[in-house]
Amino acid sequence: MDTDVLASPLHKGLLLIDRNVSSLFRHHYCEFARGEDVDSRLNAFLERADAVLARIEPLLPAPRQAIDWTQSLAARWQREGRSGFLLPLEVSLDMRLSDLIGVDRQVEQLGRNTQQFLDGMPANHALLWGSRGTGKSSLVRALLAEHAKAGLRLIEIERDHLADLPRVVEQIAKLPQRFVLFCDDLSFESGEGDYRVLKSVLDGSLEQAPDNVLLYATSNRRHLVPEKESDNENWKRVDGELHPSEAVEDKIALSDRFGLWLSFYPFTQEHFLNVVEHWIGQLADKAGLKWQRDEQLDILAVRWATGRGNRNGRCAYQFARYWVGLKLLEHKA
Repeated sequence: MDTDVLASPLHKGLLLIDRNVSSLFRHHYCEFARGEDVDSRLNAFLERADAVLARIEPLLPAPRQAIDWTQSLAARWQREGRSGFLLPLEVSLDMRLSDLIGVDRQVEQLGRNTQQFLDGMPANHALLWGSRGTGKSSLVRALLAEHAKAGLRLIEIERDHLADLPRVVEQIAKLPQRFVLFCDDLSFESGEGDYRVLKSVLDGSLEQAPDNVLLYATSNRRHLVPEKESDNENWKRVDGELHPSEAVEDKIALSDRFGLWLSFYPFTQEHFLNVVEHWIGQLADKAGLKWQRDEQLDILAVRWATGRGNRNGRCAYQFARYWVGLKLLEHKA
């Protein structure tokens, strides 16, 4: 047995129960054999056993109630010891597809794939890769808001817990809802061999997964693992054709498990300012703030992005919150 299991509170608790109950049983059996009052001794035995169980109960895992998927729209796979459970999440559905500015092609392709999935048609696992803050995760959340009434549900699972996919799939395979397993920021560093384990898990758990399960993942890397110049040193030329090295083939094989690749690129300045305009409009309308886009606003937004070293949707949203909040304070004063 693994040492971590032997050292776990649960295992210690079970050993303590075994020792105490065995001791109690031997003690009272001897007294039964001597002809002592059976009823009184049995009652004493049961009382002591109850006391032992009361001491052990805090060490045992709390009972988990099955998720009511008619009420819960999302859950997170929570690792617990050598197993885990699905933890229901309270999610906000305020992110809409119309809030995703400048990524129309990505919205259309993933939206179509998701609609195929909901309609029971063949659909692909999807990898959304590209620059940070460009709407990859937001697109998945917006699709949940769009299709929740049609039975779409979301289960978040961390990269380090992807080996548990068979357990997750087993719990939802026979349910009527359609589940997207969502892994945000899926990537591996140099020297990590986990991506080989993940390849096997994806082959075994998802290519033969039930019809109500898909995997959507986001990453800043197209092939999920670092790609270095040294990877190309062992390419071979055969009859005038270039053949990649086994190292390259091994690395790109993981991303090949996803049938749909969607790329998200850095924002141009015009794209960034359009997103700023959209979010200021959304926030200002909620607050009852009258405003108008002008050159001074654009200059402030560009300065904000320059100060943070990036120009993306997340940065645009943060600037919009700053600017609308500032204007509301000025009006209050």
